[in-house]
Amino acid sequence: MALAIRDLGLLPYEEALALMRDLVGAVARGEAPDTLLVVTHPPVITLGRKRGARANVLAAGDIPVVEVERGGDATYHGPGQIVAYPVVKLAETGRDLHRFLRSLEDAVIRALATLGVAGRREPGLTGVWVGDRKIASLGIAVRNWVTYHGVALNVAPDPGFAAIRACGLDSAVMTSLAEVTGRQWRPDEVKEALVAAMREALEP
Repeated sequence: MALAIRDLGLLPYEEALALMRDLVGAVARGEAPDTLLVVTHPPVITLGRKRGARANVLAAGDIPVVEVERGGDATYHGPGQIVAYPVVKLAETGRDLHRFLRSLEDAVIRALATLGVAGRREPGLTGVWVGDRKIASLGIAVRNWVTYHGVALNVAPDPGFAAIRACGLDSAVMTSLAEVTGRQWRPDEVKEALVAAMREALEP
Protein backbone atom coordinates (compact mmCIF):
# COMPACT_ATOMS: atom_id res chain seq x y z
CA MET A 1 0.00 0.00 0.00
CA ALA A 2 1.27 3.49 -0.86
CA LEU A 3 2.49 5.68 1.96
CA ALA A 4 0.12 8.57 2.67
CA ILE A 5 1.86 11.95 3.03
CA ARG A 6 0.42 14.67 5.26
CA ASP A 7 2.18 18.04 5.31
CA LEU A 8 1.12 19.72 8.57
CA GLY A 9 3.02 22.96 7.96
CA LEU A 10 3.92 24.80 11.18
CA LEU A 11 2.25 23.03 14.09
CA PRO A 12 2.89 23.09 17.87
CA TYR A 13 4.63 19.93 19.02
CA GLU A 14 1.92 18.78 21.41
CA GLU A 15 -0.74 19.01 18.69
CA ALA A 16 1.42 16.89 16.39
CA LEU A 17 2.04 14.43 19.22
CA ALA A 18 -1.70 14.03 19.85
CA LEU A 19 -2.27 13.50 16.13
CA MET A 20 0.50 10.89 16.00
CA ARG A 21 -0.90 8.98 18.95
CA ASP A 22 -4.40 8.93 17.45
CA LEU A 23 -3.00 7.87 14.09
CA VAL A 24 -1.04 5.00 15.68
CA GLY A 25 -4.30 3.51 16.91
CA ALA A 26 -6.01 3.96 13.54
CA VAL A 27 -3.13 2.34 11.65
CA ALA A 28 -2.98 -0.55 14.13
CA ARG A 29 -6.72 -1.18 13.63
CA GLY A 30 -6.44 -0.99 9.86
CA GLU A 31 -8.56 2.18 9.76
CA ALA A 32 -5.82 4.40 8.26
CA PRO A 33 -2.94 3.78 5.87
CA ASP A 34 0.71 3.99 6.81
CA THR A 35 1.33 7.73 6.96
CA LEU A 36 4.29 10.09 6.91
CA LEU A 37 3.62 13.32 8.79
CA VAL A 38 5.86 16.20 7.69
CA VAL A 39 5.95 19.22 9.98
CA THR A 40 7.87 22.16 11.40
CA HIS A 41 7.48 23.00 15.08
CA PRO A 42 7.75 26.22 17.06
CA PRO A 43 10.63 25.93 19.57
CA VAL A 44 10.30 22.91 21.88
CA ILE A 45 12.62 20.58 23.78
CA THR A 46 11.63 16.93 23.99
CA LEU A 47 12.98 14.32 26.37
CA GLY A 48 13.14 10.66 25.35
CA ARG A 49 13.27 7.63 27.61
CA LYS A 50 17.04 7.65 28.09
CA ARG A 51 18.01 7.90 31.74
CA GLY A 52 19.38 11.33 32.60
CA ALA A 53 17.83 13.07 29.58
CA ARG A 54 16.55 15.96 31.70
CA ALA A 55 20.08 16.71 32.90
CA ASN A 56 20.94 17.58 29.29
CA VAL A 57 18.56 20.55 29.36
CA LEU A 58 20.89 23.44 30.17
CA ALA A 59 18.80 26.60 29.92
CA ALA A 60 15.31 26.08 28.51
CA GLY A 61 14.10 29.56 29.40
CA ASP A 62 10.69 30.02 27.74
CA ILE A 63 11.06 26.93 25.54
CA PRO A 64 8.55 24.22 26.53
CA VAL A 65 10.02 20.89 27.69
CA VAL A 66 7.94 17.80 26.89
CA GLU A 67 8.60 14.24 28.07
CA VAL A 68 7.70 11.66 25.43
CA GLU A 69 7.81 7.92 24.87
CA ARG A 70 10.38 7.80 22.08
CA GLY A 71 13.82 6.38 22.58
CA GLY A 72 16.81 8.63 22.96
CA ASP A 73 17.85 11.71 24.89
CA ALA A 74 17.03 15.41 24.89
CA THR A 75 16.52 17.06 21.54
CA TYR A 76 15.33 20.41 20.22
CA HIS A 77 12.83 21.20 17.46
CA GLY A 78 12.39 24.63 15.95
CA PRO A 79 11.65 26.64 12.81
CA GLY A 80 15.00 25.74 11.23
CA GLN A 81 14.04 22.05 10.95
CA ILE A 82 11.91 19.76 8.88
CA VAL A 83 10.56 16.86 10.92
CA ALA A 84 9.21 13.61 9.46
CA TYR A 85 7.14 11.22 11.57
CA PRO A 86 6.55 7.79 9.96
CA VAL A 87 3.45 6.16 11.45
CA VAL A 88 3.78 2.74 9.85
CA LYS A 89 2.88 -0.81 10.79
CA LEU A 90 5.91 -3.07 10.81
CA ALA A 91 5.44 -6.36 8.96
CA GLU A 92 5.91 -9.48 11.04
CA THR A 93 9.10 -10.20 9.11
CA GLY A 94 10.42 -6.67 9.70
CA ARG A 95 10.04 -6.19 13.45
CA ASP A 96 13.65 -5.22 14.03
CA LEU A 97 13.72 -1.70 15.51
CA HIS A 98 17.46 -1.25 15.03
CA ARG A 99 17.08 -2.12 11.35
CA PHE A 100 14.16 0.30 11.11
CA LEU A 101 16.31 3.11 12.56
CA ARG A 102 19.09 2.28 10.11
CA SER A 103 16.56 2.48 7.25
CA LEU A 104 15.54 5.97 8.41
CA GLU A 105 19.20 7.02 8.54
CA ASP A 106 19.64 5.65 5.03
CA ALA A 107 16.67 7.70 3.86
CA VAL A 108 18.16 10.91 5.28
CA ILE A 109 21.52 10.10 3.70
CA ARG A 110 19.81 9.58 0.30
CA ALA A 111 17.87 12.83 0.69
CA LEU A 112 21.08 14.72 1.48
CA ALA A 113 22.78 13.16 -1.55
CA THR A 114 19.93 14.47 -3.72
CA LEU A 115 20.75 17.92 -2.34
CA GLY A 116 24.48 17.52 -3.02
CA VAL A 117 25.55 16.77 0.56
CA ALA A 118 27.41 13.65 1.71
CA GLY A 119 25.83 12.35 4.91
CA ARG A 120 27.13 9.47 6.97
CA ARG A 121 26.57 7.46 10.13
CA GLU A 122 28.69 7.88 13.24
CA PRO A 123 29.57 4.47 14.76
CA GLY A 124 27.80 3.91 18.07
CA LEU A 125 25.46 6.90 17.68
CA THR A 126 22.01 7.32 16.15
CA GLY A 127 21.51 10.07 13.57
CA VAL A 128 23.13 11.41 10.43
CA TRP A 129 26.35 13.40 10.25
CA VAL A 130 28.14 15.56 7.71
CA GLY A 131 31.84 15.46 8.41
CA ASP A 132 32.24 15.67 12.17
CA ARG A 133 28.93 17.45 12.81
CA LYS A 134 25.38 16.16 13.26
CA ILE A 135 22.70 17.28 10.80
CA ALA A 136 19.78 14.98 11.66
CA SER A 137 18.45 13.41 14.85
CA LEU A 138 16.33 10.27 15.12
CA GLY A 139 14.14 8.72 17.79
CA ILE A 140 11.19 6.38 17.54
CA ALA A 141 8.55 4.69 19.65
CA VAL A 142 6.46 1.63 18.79
CA ARG A 143 2.99 0.67 19.96
CA ASN A 144 1.23 -2.46 18.69
CA TRP A 145 4.09 -2.69 16.15
CA VAL A 146 3.20 0.71 14.71
CA THR A 147 6.05 3.23 14.69
CA TYR A 148 5.83 6.90 15.57
CA HIS A 149 8.13 9.86 16.29
CA GLY A 150 10.94 9.94 13.74
CA VAL A 151 13.51 12.19 12.06
CA ALA A 152 14.47 15.87 12.44
CA LEU A 153 16.63 17.33 9.65
CA ASN A 154 18.31 20.67 10.37
CA VAL A 155 17.84 23.01 7.41
CA ALA A 156 18.89 26.38 8.87
CA PRO A 157 20.91 27.33 11.99
CA ASP A 158 18.78 27.65 15.10
CA PRO A 159 20.00 29.16 18.39
CA GLY A 160 17.67 26.87 20.34
CA PHE A 161 20.24 24.07 20.31
CA ALA A 162 22.31 26.07 22.80
CA ALA A 163 19.63 25.30 25.40
CA ILE A 164 20.51 21.60 25.50
CA ARG A 165 23.18 18.98 25.04
CA ALA A 166 21.46 17.39 22.06
CA CYS A 167 21.52 13.61 22.52
CA GLY A 168 24.08 14.24 25.27
CA LEU A 169 26.47 16.03 22.88
CA ASP A 170 27.79 19.59 22.98
CA SER A 171 25.49 21.92 21.04
CA ALA A 172 28.44 22.95 18.85
CA VAL A 173 28.30 19.55 17.15
CA MET A 174 24.95 20.39 15.52
CA THR A 175 24.94 21.73 11.98
CA SER A 176 22.43 22.43 9.21
CA LEU A 177 22.10 22.30 5.45
CA ALA A 178 22.64 26.04 5.26
CA GLU A 179 25.86 25.83 7.26
CA VAL A 180 27.40 22.95 5.33
CA THR A 181 26.47 24.29 1.88
CA GLY A 182 26.73 28.05 2.41
CA ARG A 183 23.31 28.69 0.90
CA GLN A 184 19.72 29.10 2.03
CA TRP A 185 17.28 26.33 1.21
CA ARG A 186 13.59 26.55 0.36
CA PRO A 187 11.64 24.26 2.71
CA ASP A 188 9.73 22.74 -0.23
CA GLU A 189 12.89 21.51 -2.00
CA VAL A 190 14.18 19.90 1.18
CA LYS A 191 10.78 18.35 1.93
CA GLU A 192 10.59 16.96 -1.60
CA ALA A 193 13.96 15.23 -1.26
CA LEU A 194 13.20 13.91 2.23
CA VAL A 195 9.71 12.63 1.36
CA ALA A 196 10.99 10.86 -1.77
CA ALA A 197 13.72 9.12 0.22
CA MET A 198 11.32 8.19 3.02
CA ARG A 199 8.89 6.72 0.49
CA GLU A 200 11.67 4.54 -0.87
CA ALA A 201 12.55 3.37 2.64
CA LEU A 202 9.02 2.77 3.93
CA GLU A 203 6.85 1.60 1.04
CA PRO A 204 6.72 -2.20 0.54
